[in-house]
Amino acid sequence: MKELFNLSGKVALVTGGTHGIGMACGKALAKAGAKLCVNDIDDEKLESCKAEYAKEGIDVFTINFNVCSEEGVDKGISQIEAEVGPIDILVNNAGIIKRIPILDMPISDFEQVLNVDLVAPLIMAKRVAPGMIERREGKIINMCSMMSVYGRQNVSAYAAAKGGLKLLTANMCCEWAKYGVQINGIGPGYIATAQTEPIRIDGNPFNDLVMTRTPANRWGEPEDVGNASLFLASKAADFVNGQVLYVDGGILANFGYVKGENEI
Repeated sequence: MKELFNLSGKVALVTGGTHGIGMACGKALAKAGAKLCVNDIDDEKLESCKAEYAKEGIDVFTINFNVCSEEGVDKGISQIEAEVGPIDILVNNAGIIKRIPILDMPISDFEQVLNVDLVAPLIMAKRVAPGMIERREGKIINMCSMMSVYGRQNVSAYAAAKGGLKLLTANMCCEWAKYGVQINGIGPGYIATAQTEPIRIDGNPFNDLVMTRTPANRWGEPEDVGNASLFLASKAADFVNGQVLYVDGGILANFGYVKGENEI
């Protein structure tokens, strides 16, 4: 069973893996034996993340390039291939969100979110997929969202991008699965990160919403998502393709759940 999750000798690239969910994915893959590579566009984040990974005995290869630039992606991945090796596992984690009502959102902001959250995963996948196809193996994991399947106020661009990413994942599967490549997504629920810390307090309306509507009765941890990435990157998921694995404590399964009201 241990061999199913052994990633020794594999090269994994996690975009935006300098913090939060991306770092949790990076740690999970590295602890399973993968040679970890992380990219960002912020040199300070790239430098500081090395110390965080080192605390857990992980040596990380960091590199600065913009996932929205075809030229930058090609140059960055070429450097990884030369200095670390061909990419076996790609986690398209880099993303942004802009919380703006539709009528107030500039089209330039809408386009920026789509570029980072939807177009960039395509650019990345197109760059690594030919090598995976040639080798007849590879794993691509796209970071989707609960908003890949439903909408919410003030996040129209993010929901549009993540909905598109879900179907892009399915289409990548339709074209590349026959070559031994698995392309799947992860849909995180509400996760306890630095970004959500200000609203994760009793009495905050959004915290109350999460706690009453999530059957697991807790916020998710970044490690919950990291563990899902390990599964999808492993041999255990060799016949899982074109799917989105929702790591959400059950909130999508029963969005009508209210703590106390539905319990017997």
